[in-house]
Order: sequence, then structure tokens, then C-alpha cells
Amino acid sequence: MLGISIVVPVYNEEGNVANLHQEIKQMCEEAGYDYEIIFINDGSADKTDQICRTLKPLKYIQFRRNFGQTAAMDAGIKAATKEFIATLDGDGQNDPADIPKMVDYLIENQYDVVSGWRKNRKDTFMKRFVSRGANALRYLLVHDGIHDSGCSLKVYRRECFKGINLYGEQHRFIPAILQIKGFKVGEMVVNHRARTSGKTKYNWHRTIKGFVDMISVWFWNKYASRPLHILGAFGILFCMLGGACGIWSVVLFLSGYKMSDNIIPPILTVFFMIMGVLMFVFGLMSEIMMKVYFGTHVDMPYNIKEIVENTKE
Repeated sequence: MLGISIVVPVYNEEGNVANLHQEIKQMCEEAGYDYEIIFINDGSADKTDQICRTLKPLKYIQFRRNFGQTAAMDAGIKAATKEFIATLDGDGQNDPADIPKMVDYLIENQYDVVSGWRKNRKDTFMKRFVSRGANALRYLLVHDGIHDSGCSLKVYRRECFKGINLYGEQHRFIPAILQIKGFKVGEMVVNHRARTSGKTKYNWHRTIKGFVDMISVWFWNKYASRPLHILGAFGILFCMLGGACGIWSVVLFLSGYKMSDNIIPPILTVFFMIMGVLMFVFGLMSEIMMKVYFGTHVDMPYNIKEIVENTKE
């Protein structure tokens, strides 16, 4: 019997959690899975907490406050115990009925990750516009081969997350992060439904955070194990510019110009030389920090208040 953990972060979704839980439960039983359902309450201020505590079967994780969707996703993944992990949003727009097809597709093609592609999205024009712009930028920087990395409906092998901690808005870039580590990533078109209750949690704050994390993933992919390569390259560039400005200063001096008549060349010489040296120093420090990072435990960016397990009746 195939084992699967269904991980669902929820935040102010009192109108959706009960129906979504029932859909997930029905899907798992019809597919014959050995399953567990994990809801992570990310500090909801409505009745989400009370409703979740009545649902069975459910492993329920309660955060002390709102730490964000990525933190909730990370906590749920770490609590998962089954062979496969499926993640989806708590707003009911992802269709749990797609999960068995994604699992079969993953196994048949020997993928480690299968990401959902909301080809026909049921969102507002502005949300789709921003998402497509972000996807285009992500394609230029990350190159993970995924059309819709923002889709939370994904299926993973549990082994993908050994030693991985998620931060910021990095849940959007999990396929890219795993691809960097050598895992095989696939994608399939999934159903996307209109929201029937509650309000969207996406805003310009999350868009900016997502962009910053995209840069982080790009840097991690290119230079995480060798930061001196990029910082050292900038150091060389600045030193070369400083040298050129120094030659310019000497030529002006030999031509009879007084430094008081044109102080820009010597100032630029000092500036670029200092920047070049600083870039090299930062590069060396980054190399040391990365070695420390890879060799030590990283603290969790969230705090769990309570874990409740409602077993099957």
C-alpha cells in the first residue's frame, strides 16, 4: 500500500478547511492510500483553529503566530512520515483529485518531484498578470523548467527534504532548490478552482519577498559553494578600474595638471581600489561562512505551539 502525507498550510480559512479535509480524506480512501493529513494553522485569527480540532483523521500543527506559508509548509513537511508528500493550498482552489494522477506520473517517469501547472487559472486578472510576470523573471534567473512554480499542488518523495530548511517565500521555488541538489523534477497540468470562501492572502508584500527569494535561489544555484568567484570577480573589476584611474591621474600629473584642478581621477582611484579589496575580503569571509553553514545545524524560523493528532474513528 502506497503511503502519502498530505500537507496543507491554512491561514484564516474557516470556510474552507472542513470541506477540503473531507475531499482529501475521500480521495485517499478511494485511491487506497495509507495516508495522513497534516494541517498547519499559521496563526489564524478566525475559527480555523476550532474547526481543525474537530476533524478526523488529522495531524494538526498550531503556530504561536503567523510565520508565513513557507514556514508552515516546512513544519508540515518535517512532520510527514509517509513515503510520498503532497502539498496544496488551504483555500480549496487546488483539487485533491489530481494527487493520484500526479503520484502515478511521478512513479512512472521516475521523478522525485511533480509540480502542478495551473494552465487555466481561476484567478483575477491582476493576480494572473503578476504571477506570469514573476514566472517570466524566474525563468530567466532560475531555469527550473517549471511553468507555474507558484502552484502549491506538488508531489514529492519524502527523501527530497532531508537536510533542507525553507525560509521566506521559498515554497515557490522548491522544485528549483531540489533540482540544484540533483533531484529529477517533472510537471503536469492540474485543475484549478475558483475560491468559494475567504479572501486571497497574496499582496504586493509577498510579491516583493518572492522576488528577493528568487535572487537568493539564483545566487544559491550559481555561487553558494563558491561565493569568492563572484565577489572576487567584482574585486578584480574594481581594482582594474582603480588602476585605470591611477594611470589617468599620473598622465594628468605629467601633463602639468595640478591635482587641485582635477581631483576626480585620484578620488576614483582610491574608491575603486578600496572597493576591490573589500570585495575580496567579503568573498573570503563568505567562503568561511558557507563552510560553517554546511557543517552546522540551522535554527528554525518559526515556533510550534502545539501538535494535535486526531486519529481515525
